[in-house]
Order: sequence, then C-alpha cells, then structure tokens
Amino acid sequence: MAAEESERSKLPFEPNKKRQKPAKAITQPVLKTQETQEKPQQQRRYSKQEMAIPEVVSQRMIRRVAAFCGIPTFLGIASLVVSYLLVTLAHIQLPPIAVLLVNMGLFGLGVVGITYGVLSASWDEERPGNMIGLAEFSTNWGRMAEVWRDTRKKNVS
Repeated sequence: MAAEESERSKLPFEPNKKRQKPAKAITQPVLKTQETQEKPQQQRRYSKQEMAIPEVVSQRMIRRVAAFCGIPTFLGIASLVVSYLLVTLAHIQLPPIAVLLVNMGLFGLGVVGITYGVLSASWDEERPGNMIGLAEFSTNWGRMAEVWRDTRKKNVS
C-alpha cells in the first residue's frame, strides 16, 4: 500500500499523514470512566433501515429538486442561447454584464432550489404536502435548526 501511495502524486491540500487529536487531560479519571460506560446504554443505536429516508419521501424530494432547481438552471442555459442569438442574428448589442448578472441570478436560483426542494417536501410518509411547500419548509427548517443547536451543545460540553 505504501508503494501505491508513493507512485501517485499527492494533491496540494492533501496532508502528509493523518493528524491525531490531542489527548484531553483527564482531571477525574474515575468519573470519566463511569460516564463513558453509561453513555452507550443511554444512546440507542439505529439500523441503516431506520436511518434511511423512506422511498416515498425520497421520490417527493427528487421531484421538488427537479422542479425548483431544474427550471432556473434550464432558464440560465436558455438565457445564454437567447443572448447569443440576439447578438449574432438580430445584431442587438447586449451589455455583457447584463448577460452575466441574469445568468448568475438564474444559476443561483437553481442552487437555492436544491435546498428548497429538499426542505419544502413533506417528510411525513402519509402526508404529501402542498405544491409550494411553505409550511413544510418552515417545519423542516425548524427541525434542522434544532438539530444544529443540539449538536453544538454536545460538541461544546
């Protein structure tokens, strides 16, 4: 394995060796060992099937991402074609900055559409949600923010 690593060229940002986390100073070894023994019993381990997104919800997310990302992305590509045709065939001079800003705006909407497509889908298997998904978006955003806060609290303590 070392021969294979030496033959390939390393990426500029690839570290030379794995960094190890610095060991934390243990002030009360007896208490720490008792806490670590209790934690695995408190936290439930989930199987891959329990952690997986249900197929119905996954398909709902894919449809929404295709719509909210696909339409602006298609319009971004179409704006390039239309601006090219206007310049070459109709001899209409368009300011390049206008074409750039319209294009960046449409592609930016496509990127935002990916996130909105996932978060605006109903994550409940039984409830399909509505067409725009504003209620689902606020619910799912709240869930996500709550998990972020919990994760930060766990990492800080």
